[in-house]
Amino acid sequence: MAEYVTISTLEGPNRDGAAFDAYVARPAQAPKAAIIVIQEIFGINPGIRRKCDHWAQLGYLALAPDLFFRIKPGIELDPDVEPQFNEALGYFSQYNPDDGVKDIEATIHWIRREARVEKVGCVGYCLGGRLAYMAATRTDIDASVGYYGVMIDRMLGEMHAIARPLMLHIPTADHFVGPEAQKAIHDALGPHPRVTLHDYAGLDHGFATETGNRRHDEGARLADSRTEAFFADHLC
Repeated sequence: MAEYVTISTLEGPNRDGAAFDAYVARPAQAPKAAIIVIQEIFGINPGIRRKCDHWAQLGYLALAPDLFFRIKPGIELDPDVEPQFNEALGYFSQYNPDDGVKDIEATIHWIRREARVEKVGCVGYCLGGRLAYMAATRTDIDASVGYYGVMIDRMLGEMHAIARPLMLHIPTADHFVGPEAQKAIHDALGPHPRVTLHDYAGLDHGFATETGNRRHDEGARLADSRTEAFFADHLC
């Protein structure tokens, strides 16, 4: 069963623009845990909703918060349509990820207080991969996974705060996260006892999208199987 819910920001429900919608997919039975699916720069589009639906089929409560709501609520864009891709880049340039991680924290609070599910993980893509890393360093989320997260190499000074398990999927031919950035991530996070890194040789940014030109089916299936096992180990 899928629906939308409204979640108050950390600032509270009585301020202008101080609430956002989230797509929710519920499992048929009581959820074994919850997973926050963190969007790419294309909003809560059909691919992100499909990922939520998949997690619900596996027995998790899955939520995708509308993190661009301060710019424009309800954005849904197709990365394979060039004008929409360029529109998404514009939103990315306006977006403040510090707000985003606070909104993820508000979503964690909603899950625990309103949905009454204690164990919470997150999985993010692109911008969402960066936010998954930030959730691991700035919130008490139980487990985090990032796919081709951008600009993580610029935030490695926060790695000391990683207290719960974190997994990062790194395509080696990512044209948004180059070899120097990948090396910095490996050098800093590779030895970290709570971090797991997986490289995907020759794959590019967006390889695990649900549909479209960017998807690499074999690589996506491998990464997703690792993510499923990771959450089964750390959330269930």
